[in-house]
Amino acid sequence: MANDNKTPQRKPRFSSWWIYGLIIIFLIGFQFFGSDTLSPTQKTTTSELQEFLRNGDIDKILIITNTRQAKVFLTEEALAKDVHKDVSQQPFSITTGSVPHYVLDYGDLQNFENDIKKIKQENNLDTVVDYTTESNVFMELLFTILPFVLIIGIWIYLMRRMSGGAGGGAGGQIFNIGKSKAKLFDEKTDTRTSFKDVAGLEGAKEEVEEIVEFLRNPDKYTSLGGKIPKGALLVGPPGTGKTLLAKAVAGEAKVPFFSLSGSDFVEMFVGVGASRVRDLFKQAKDKAPSIIFIDEIDAIGRARGKNNFTGSNDERENTLNQLLTEMDGFGTNTNVIVLAATNRADVLDKALMRAGRFDRQIYVDLPDIRERKEIFEVHLRPIKTAETLDLDFLARQTPGFSGADIANVCNEAALIAARKEKKAVTKQDFLDAVDRIVGGLEKKNKIITPGEKKTIAYHEAGHATVSWMLEHAAPLVKVTIVPRGQSLGAAWYLPEERLLVRPEQMKDEMCATLGGRAAEKVIFDKISTGALSDLEKVTKQARAMVTIYGLNEEIGNVTYYDSSGQSEYGFTKPYSEETARIIDHEISRIIEEQYARAVEVLTENKDKLTELAELLLEKEVIFKEDLERIFGKRPFEENFDRLGQEKSIPEENTGETAPSDEVTPEDENSSGNSGPETAVKEK
Repeated sequence: MANDNKTPQRKPRFSSWWIYGLIIIFLIGFQFFGSDTLSPTQKTTTSELQEFLRNGDIDKILIITNTRQAKVFLTEEALAKDVHKDVSQQPFSITTGSVPHYVLDYGDLQNFENDIKKIKQENNLDTVVDYTTESNVFMELLFTILPFVLIIGIWIYLMRRMSGGAGGGAGGQIFNIGKSKAKLFDEKTDTRTSFKDVAGLEGAKEEVEEIVEFLRNPDKYTSLGGKIPKGALLVGPPGTGKTLLAKAVAGEAKVPFFSLSGSDFVEMFVGVGASRVRDLFKQAKDKAPSIIFIDEIDAIGRARGKNNFTGSNDERENTLNQLLTEMDGFGTNTNVIVLAATNRADVLDKALMRAGRFDRQIYVDLPDIRERKEIFEVHLRPIKTAETLDLDFLARQTPGFSGADIANVCNEAALIAARKEKKAVTKQDFLDAVDRIVGGLEKKNKIITPGEKKTIAYHEAGHATVSWMLEHAAPLVKVTIVPRGQSLGAAWYLPEERLLVRPEQMKDEMCATLGGRAAEKVIFDKISTGALSDLEKVTKQARAMVTIYGLNEEIGNVTYYDSSGQSEYGFTKPYSEETARIIDHEISRIIEEQYARAVEVLTENKDKLTELAELLLEKEVIFKEDLERIFGKRPFEENFDRLGQEKSIPEENTGETAPSDEVTPEDENSSGNSGPETAVKEK
């Protein structure tokens, strides 16, 4: 049984480069060993040759006419003489025939022949003189075809590189450039993800589970005259699990699953994208029932005619046209379903979105508090924790986090625990991880002058004071003046998750955001540049109230928001110059009203503001309990807690506007229960 559990060793992969190497070695060896370079044949001169000839030592002289070389063969008697002892043994050669004992290069052939004839006549010798020519057929052939081989080899190499990779794979070879680059997943080996691995997303899972059921039991639906949907588009913010849902479909459907990215259709050669689309759908039809998944489909599915300023033929448009044709060219019951994912559905072509192509649009939203708890359960499985974690608490600490963000929190908590040499991950590690992700890396060594530190402390205390005194402002979790990321200090809040926001709620949030600058004005009668992010935030909120949500009486029930996203391509505003002036005036009025309100609140509570700022300078990090000791409990705390349990969209994960940054809980003993939630970053 032990042997059965062993993973079989993979055989080494055969490479064509071995064949090339063996051919080169053979050619070199043939040239090297097939020549006379290994024989001990010695060079001689014309005068020595004449001396050997007079002594009768030469049996034969072979004259090579085309190389001006002569080969000398000695007699048996001459080989016994001491003068020829160096060549007395038969030289080594793998070629047939005998090997000369001496070779020499002669000059003029006529003079060389006359000298030999004269010596032969004078000494009455029967030495044989013969003539021949030599040629290396192999080398001549090699030099003839070598240039062509090099040119063809370089051409193939360049074409393979340009066609998407020199290493093979679909589309990687020169003759496969038009083939689909989709990866086919084997349901038995490749895909391990199932719907159990997808936490939350109940609505989206229900939709895709029905798609799986279409493929498993199509007769259940077609028997009543219904048609199987041809496509489903997964839409949602980044990190919410669109690709994960597609992987789960691949694991559950038990049918061939073709996966590729929209960019895989884009190539430098004209017509390649359309060819790959045709090949992809041909493969899918051959293996039906099957699923095609195109991730980031906006790479080829953008609305046609947009931003084509050159007027040239756009290859992506040709690819999209072919995709539209293939999706609408299915037979009714071919059992091929197309899944696609994008976070930019607003830029997709309308023809792609119509019924009959993508029949269903599945919106994958950010998880609510209950879904975040389920996501934590999934990602905490491999984490070694030191205690039973309160998942409800962790879910409350992460409003507005996507599934990818929660996975990052769990991983970051494990890294923080390992950095601290812990044997298991604790609750505080998760809180530190949230601080690290939302606020950035802590910078305790950043040089800050005492005056700047005091300004930062009052700025953050101003945020905390105003938010504590206003009913609809988010309750504060902690305040810090330790630099983190790009900010110098921060106030952390736990925002209420709302589905609907009223004007008074938005104004309270704006007032709390302006509390930092108002505190600088009240205490120092001066303001600084530290409120940049605060001003940016409130300006966006005020502009949204006036131009998007229709919450301004002067402008009325009008919105200038374009949900299609196409207004960015226009060069004109959807309102007149007079309306633009009114909009600017109303935005400024709303902001200044909330700033004056913040100044009023801080003036009334100046002594408590000062006490809070001094405590912040002393401890650097203070928590909700410290504010309760100074200000007392909030009169509307109970009402907020009740509302906070309702499902909602986190208003801001956001940054305020003070000269400070966010910080993680440094004082582990100060308050373990108040974890970083929504940080107000300040610069």
